[in-house]
Amino acid sequence: MAKIAVLGHGVVGSGVCELVRDNQQSICRRAGQPIEVKRILDLRRFDGLDYSDRFTTDFNEILSDDEITIVVEVMGGLSPAYEYASAALCQGKSVVTSNKELVAAKGAELLRLAKEHNCNFYFEASVGGGIPIIRPMHLCLAANEIDEIAGILNGTTNFILTKMIKEQMDFDTALKLAQDLGYAERNPSADVDGHDACRKICILASLAFGRHIHPENVHTEGITAITPEDVDYAANWGGVIKLIGRARKTEDGKVECLVAPSFVHGESQLANIDDVFNGVLVRGNATGDVVFYGKGAGKLPTASAVVADVIDVTKSPATSKSLTWAECEENIVEPFENTFSAHYVRVNGVKARKAVENLFVNAAFLNRKGQPGGEEAFVTEVMLESQFLNCLTQLEGLGVQVLAHLRIVED
Repeated sequence: MAKIAVLGHGVVGSGVCELVRDNQQSICRRAGQPIEVKRILDLRRFDGLDYSDRFTTDFNEILSDDEITIVVEVMGGLSPAYEYASAALCQGKSVVTSNKELVAAKGAELLRLAKEHNCNFYFEASVGGGIPIIRPMHLCLAANEIDEIAGILNGTTNFILTKMIKEQMDFDTALKLAQDLGYAERNPSADVDGHDACRKICILASLAFGRHIHPENVHTEGITAITPEDVDYAANWGGVIKLIGRARKTEDGKVECLVAPSFVHGESQLANIDDVFNGVLVRGNATGDVVFYGKGAGKLPTASAVVADVIDVTKSPATSKSLTWAECEENIVEPFENTFSAHYVRVNGVKARKAVENLFVNAAFLNRKGQPGGEEAFVTEVMLESQFLNCLTQLEGLGVQVLAHLRIVED
């Protein structure tokens, strides 16, 4: 029998305990032996559960228990999750986590510790919740050189944007609905400011390209400034607005990595991924485009991915050589000012159109119902980001007010 400890009895932790209990027969069949939750670490009391006697407030009780071979970290945050995970790995206990902040910040180090102590650090649930993405990338797509990853990586922001697109809500109304339905936290900054999506694209990029991508080096924009006017202009252009995390290799060995709301054409595979669903497109040089789709969060979908990792560790306890990337002290992320993109811009001013035509060659103007006089919206050709920002500065110097600007996903 494999005995595990669960650190944290919140939404995901309780889901893990329930799945191990309720699906014991099928889990045993797939793992080749029964799996039991022996200890649950939490500062709170949970009386009345059929496993209430397994709670502890002392992590050392778990660390010193030789029967516990797998530690499930679902506490969230960086500390004490990092200290607990590293201590467990150094004791030869495999660690399974859903903690995207932990993996994005410390993944390379924890993978190294797992290799040194012949155990495993697994984190399928850290990206995409119940969507299989980590395992397919490092196993099923192992024969490919992965050139690019792009995706909708946050269900909360995707739900908000869907309501803005399909029901003409403004941002504040859509956010309030997301909070009422439990999709958004009371403090939604991690979601709506793009930090959650940034951590996830960093994990995927690190796995795909073999070196640790640090979130603090990735240019990140959120969706708080998106308005119904921008949604209407996107529709006139032929697409929708999505929060996209994207990473691709450059010819000189660096990585372009960015999180930002973007125009996505209606024919794109990402355009019709709505509500709380996530979608990740992985472009391999042998497979072409492969898309992974499903609910990116939630108690049982995320717990399902965690327990699947536990089953994998139980079947193959020796360290996985394929799941790894190197620690990287240097910043290998290309400064976003050096990247190329087409852009959407919305401006206001008496002579705005003439100024735009003078500064942006071949600008294509857009229209919307109820468009007021003086408001202009247009899309640019593909251009260097620094050049684009310089043109915006020149526009403002001519008395033109820049109301919004977003990038355009070309494919």
